Order: sequence, then C-alpha cells, then structure tokens
Amino acid sequence: MRSAVLDLRNAKVPACGIAAMAKASVPGRTKTRLVPPLTFEQAAQCNTAFLRDIAENILAAATQTSIAGYIAYGPADAQPFFQANLPPDITLIEACYPSLGACLDHAIAQLFERAHRAAVVVNSDSPTLPTSLLLEAAEVLARPGDRAVLGPALDGGYYLLGVKAQHRRLFEDIAWSTQHVTQQTQQRAAELRLPMHILPTWYDVDDASALKILLAELFEGQSFAPDLCPARPRHTRALFQSLVESSELKDRLALGAFRRAAE
Repeated sequence: MRSAVLDLRNAKVPACGIAAMAKASVPGRTKTRLVPPLTFEQAAQCNTAFLRDIAENILAAATQTSIAGYIAYGPADAQPFFQANLPPDITLIEACYPSLGACLDHAIAQLFERAHRAAVVVNSDSPTLPTSLLLEAAEVLARPGDRAVLGPALDGGYYLLGVKAQHRRLFEDIAWSTQHVTQQTQQRAAELRLPMHILPTWYDVDDASALKILLAELFEGQSFAPDLCPARPRHTRALFQSLVESSELKDRLALGAFRRAAE
C-alpha cells in the first residue's frame, strides 16, 4: 500500500520560494521610526497593512511564474497573529534569531528544505514594490549556474536577496540597519566569486521621509521610478485613506495629497 506521506521528490514544488521577513504588529514595538508623524497605534496598523500587501504581491507573482509564498516571522509566539492576517496560501516560517543575518539565513535554509530550487527573501516595508521585480528575481535564479540576485534599497540596505544555494557568508560581518548593507553584501558575494544580478533600486518605508514618498505614490500619482509599475497596495491605501478622514495626520505631515484626499 502506498504511503500517504507526501514525497517531495515526486511532488510538483514551485521552483522559487519567496519569503517576506516580518514582525507581528505591536504598538510601541513595531515601525517605531514612523512615530512621529504616526502614533504608535497607527504605526502598528501600518505594519499590518504592509504585511497583507506584500503577501498579496507575492501571490500575484505566483500567478505568472513558478513561485510559492511565505512569511518568515517573529517573535516565536506570533503565529496566531499571522494566521489571522494573511491569506491561507501564504505558508509561515518561524525565523526568530538574535540578528537579522541569522533570521535571513534561516529563512533561506527553510526554503531549500522545502525543495525549492531558488530561495528569495524580501522585506515587508515596501508595499508598492513592483511585482515585476519579484518576477525578474525568479527568472534570473532559474538560469543555469550558481548566482544571486540583490535588490538595493534607497537607504543603503536591500529589499530583496535571492540565491540558488545557501551561502552563509552573505550574512556575516554586515553592519545591519546602516547604509553599508548593500555594499558589504556585494563584497561578500565577490569573496565567494558568486555572480550577482542587481535589480533596480526601490525604497523601504521605515521613516517619515520614505512615508511621504509612499503617500505621493498612493495619492498624487507620483512614481518612485517612472520606468517601473508599482504594485497597488489596497490595504495600505485603505488604511491611510481612513487615517486622513479620522485624524490630524494630514496636518502633521503637511502633505498636499492628504489635504486633497480629505476633501
């Protein structure tokens, strides 16, 4: 009698696993660099909206190519939060370690353990990240030979890293949360003689200046990169529309888009 246990060797596993790195939304602990102009409660709501939108973005990419979507989360007891706020097609991976590098390395290892031939980690701070960049990363990693893909962020970090094999050195001796992260990651790839495909720069929404870029995209039709089509983050847009109508946020930001949205 055949075993009912799924044999991954015979199962059709998507070629590329993409995991968004995420933290549960807790006022006073989540997205605190957005306070001010947001309140702690609003910053936590913003985090939740971003998570929902990046999950939908990954699933949108999965309709166009062989991708499976994940959230690599922390803290360790946050699984109920993510189960309540994410689509059922997103698989959860616990990735709670003392350093960001260790979390990223663990998430990538987990994707390979699930038999994906390529592993990609993305941030959860870029709700308008073009879906085309996720597709480009998957396409590059499907090419023959070992290689990596890097998506530089405006602040010097990165919004995406993809690999075809686990390379722990990519996460060692990195000054996390500084403007040196992308440069140092490229240096590690050079040490490994690992070819690295560089995607167009995008931005993280982790401070007030980046928040203004986001709101200009959502409400003024301004594009961060005119040659790219930003994703349409319906949860993020709905949240800020409601905040405009129910708080003084438009005055704290002094942003024309908010004033027009409230009229």
